[in-house]
Amino acid sequence: MTDDYLARIGRLIRDARQHRGWTQSQLAEALGTSQSAVNRIERGNQNISLEMIARIGEALDSEIVSLGYAGPMHLRVVGGRRLSGSIDVKTSKNACVALLCASLLNKGRTVLRRVARIEEVYRLLEVLGSIGVRTRWINDGVDLEIVPPAELDLAAIDAEAARRTRSIIMFLGPLLHRVTHFKLPYAGGCDLGTRTIEPHMIALRRFGLDITATEGLYHAEVDRSVTPGRPIVLTERGDTVTENALLAAARHDGVTVIRNASSNYMVQDLCFFLEALGVRVEGIGTTTLTVHGVPHIDVDVDYSPSEDPVEAMSLLAAAVVTESELTVRRVPIEFLEIELAVLEEMGLDHDRSTEYFADNGRTRLIDLTVRPSKLQAPIDKIHPMPFPGLNIDNVPFFAAIAAVAQGKTLIHDWVYDNRAIYLTDLNRLGGRLQLLDPHRVLVEGPTRWRAAEMMCPPALRPAVVVLLAMMAAEGTSVLRNVYVINRGYEELAERLNTVGAQIETFRDI
Repeated sequence: MTDDYLARIGRLIRDARQHRGWTQSQLAEALGTSQSAVNRIERGNQNISLEMIARIGEALDSEIVSLGYAGPMHLRVVGGRRLSGSIDVKTSKNACVALLCASLLNKGRTVLRRVARIEEVYRLLEVLGSIGVRTRWINDGVDLEIVPPAELDLAAIDAEAARRTRSIIMFLGPLLHRVTHFKLPYAGGCDLGTRTIEPHMIALRRFGLDITATEGLYHAEVDRSVTPGRPIVLTERGDTVTENALLAAARHDGVTVIRNASSNYMVQDLCFFLEALGVRVEGIGTTTLTVHGVPHIDVDVDYSPSEDPVEAMSLLAAAVVTESELTVRRVPIEFLEIELAVLEEMGLDHDRSTEYFADNGRTRLIDLTVRPSKLQAPIDKIHPMPFPGLNIDNVPFFAAIAAVAQGKTLIHDWVYDNRAIYLTDLNRLGGRLQLLDPHRVLVEGPTRWRAAEMMCPPALRPAVVVLLAMMAAEGTSVLRNVYVINRGYEELAERLNTVGAQIETFRDI
């Protein structure tokens, strides 16, 4: 490689490491090399192989390069443009990944309609394919067909793909009914700080699952004589924890009561899907779920997951930050009511259509038209709560919204260790955000956004927040290495371009 390429790669590695919050010594330890070697690489003073670049990318969960392509994907954003027209909300990312995991319960053919074509889904499809599950896109690539083998080949699991998605943790619930011992790679995903899987283990031990963790693997043993004789009380009202408990209960021969369950959108979609498989679930939408399990599931099922409320919030925030009039169609209103109530108090000017049902026949949708508004900072702090509170994943969008409001807004993101830190990246674009501690950030507005070139934060929602601010900033901005956005959004830049944004995708290595 030329010195110029080495220097550019070194800068990308340095930025990815710093956004991960690692020192050079921590990266060196992960790679099995010295801190001085990492220092030379980052300064462009050491030849580096493609294999080493790939290892660094895996360690940092950052697409430093893509073999077979010119390099990692970037976005060039010409900001200061107003959006107009209408845009549809895609199906839920989190519901789709849960349903892919749930397909392992079924020995028959599963068809999922309008599946989100995102990196998180692709990683799970790679994992499913590696263990023998046949998947193919049908109906011009809109829908997904899933056909399992008679026996899963878990020894052949694609470990690299598995480690790039935290959703792999939801394989535990279905697999404990199929095999008595198996291994799964450690879960990955966004860099949001330390997240324990102990709440999952507490729930799944009641079904006889015992986990030990060694050398990057979960080693699972199942004792089929153990069954939940009393209600399972989740120690965390988490979405994936509830989903794992539901997946375990679905094929348990008996009645399972799950208390302190999440009633969030992806959990409800999973419950609706389980009902399509013949599993009766009582209490959908509440914190107590009663599951009447079916030991053997062999049905051909066709299911349409509902729309994504977090994507709806992303599009709504895009309109607010760019001071645009935009209609966001197919908004799952029951999962955005608190957010809209807060925005109304801040002064948001908007209209709502009458309600109608999603394709699953259960979730209520509206079309939402947002107009330019004079926003005031809310009196109370912005903080998430389990559904029906303000959605945890929607908190970051209030950082960008608060930045265009008059006054100071306190955002308390108490769930994740690192995410509030990434929101301060908005300061590079002219924002005035003060980090009070790892969970609280004070946002002062209004903001005069300015263009900048920067590395994409390694967490999905803060990354999109940065993109929205770039859309509002006069001039041309560059957002580098946007793999994390592609994990959760399908063709977001292209779709925003259809309503007036000017965002170009490019690669430079």
